[in-house]
Amino acid sequence: MRHSPKGPFFILVLFLIACLVSCEEKTSKQPGPIDEQQLTVFFVNDMHGQLDNFAKIKYIVDAEQLVSNVLLVSGGDIFSGNPIVDQYSEKGYPIIDIMNKTGFDISVIGNHEFDYGLSTLNDRLSQAEFEWVCANLDTQSSELSQPNPFTTVTVGDLKVTFLGLVETNGKPDDIIPSTHPWRVEGLSFQRYYDVVTHYSDLKKQENADLYIALTHLGSNADYYLANEHPYFDVIIGGHSNDLNQETVNGIPVLMAGNKLSHLGKIKLKIKDKKVIDYSITLINLDSYPDIDQELMDAIDVYNSSTEFAEVVGEASSYHGKNELGCFYTTALKEYMQVDFSFQNGGGIRADIDQGDITTLEIYNMDPFNNQSVVFTMTVGEIKDFFKGTGVGLHVTGIDLQQIGEEIIIYDEAGNEINDSIVLTLGTNDYIPAVYDQYFSIDNADIKELTTAETLIQYLKTINSTVAFEGCNHYFRYQL
Repeated sequence: MRHSPKGPFFILVLFLIACLVSCEEKTSKQPGPIDEQQLTVFFVNDMHGQLDNFAKIKYIVDAEQLVSNVLLVSGGDIFSGNPIVDQYSEKGYPIIDIMNKTGFDISVIGNHEFDYGLSTLNDRLSQAEFEWVCANLDTQSSELSQPNPFTTVTVGDLKVTFLGLVETNGKPDDIIPSTHPWRVEGLSFQRYYDVVTHYSDLKKQENADLYIALTHLGSNADYYLANEHPYFDVIIGGHSNDLNQETVNGIPVLMAGNKLSHLGKIKLKIKDKKVIDYSITLINLDSYPDIDQELMDAIDVYNSSTEFAEVVGEASSYHGKNELGCFYTTALKEYMQVDFSFQNGGGIRADIDQGDITTLEIYNMDPFNNQSVVFTMTVGEIKDFFKGTGVGLHVTGIDLQQIGEEIIIYDEAGNEINDSIVLTLGTNDYIPAVYDQYFSIDNADIKELTTAETLIQYLKTINSTVAFEGCNHYFRYQL
């Protein structure tokens, strides 16, 4: 249950705010009957550990509760992206705590919920005071508790059913979410489109007034659901980080960006278990002025940690993704003392500004807790890997050139390297786990340090600034 201050003047102010606030609102045009029921559903997705704007969300939601039935839901990916959350002694707990205090009702499990491993995820699920749903996950005999595929909640006189679905595009030859494959071992996933048909009559079975798909699939999959499986009254999504307020095949398809940039809001009018009118709002939280001070105080306790304030290096200028790809792979190559290094672009999640580099910035750039690992590969095997996967990577220590359908590999002096030559590779353990047909775990030298910790140690040992202006060592084999 959510609590709000009870003073009459405060209640009047919140009532006026709830009535007047509007931004980017879309409204359907059907007239509403007298005996209709009303519901407001607020939604966020892909928060990635961001905390500050929860204080604004609570202020807005509490105001709306004074005039309407309200639900607050999450489209998944609450973890991975803020060291204050990801590197906390109980990994991920700060955002669970703040979501509890904000008053969330339901969240779908996103792919990055698995980033900490099953034991830690199980602890976080048990600490949540809101329900988790996911219909295409079977935890089997693993230590992870089985989430319900759906849940039906009663708010006012309305029964609302939510079905949860997560994406499974994490590995070319497997059906798993986009997370480290070793961290979902023991779990079984199904494609969302193979599962959703089993729930086509769920609204009737649950005697629900409203049926909502709460997905972490991405916009294209949400559009597919609306067109091919139009069982739902509303689809609320995540994963692709879009701002969606579309109507597809008569169904609102919604998404609220990422990192708490926006709070989504749909106001629904319902009669005889049908939506007869609705309006959609995407509230820009970064520009919204008001906060719940009590919750902000709780957030400030987490933000006040000095653990990540240590200055470990200096950047000569602003560094974007390609330049950081050069820095990242140079650091791995030199600190791990290998012949070459590569790093996936999706593992570089933030830029670095000119000036001091803190541990906070390194963890923001590399939030995934992947281990540093060394492999030995022949040059021929390196070529087979790039040709066979088509994956694009930042590379340091060798120069790859595509000529027609062939890859030529040169050393740093510009000499072509024979296919039989054996080289040592330093990278993160995510890449070989995803493309395990090209890497043998028996050939892996897994280091004690994570890749972020390796970057930090490298910065502490060099006596120079980070200066990779204009550098771009990205290579992808073009089919």
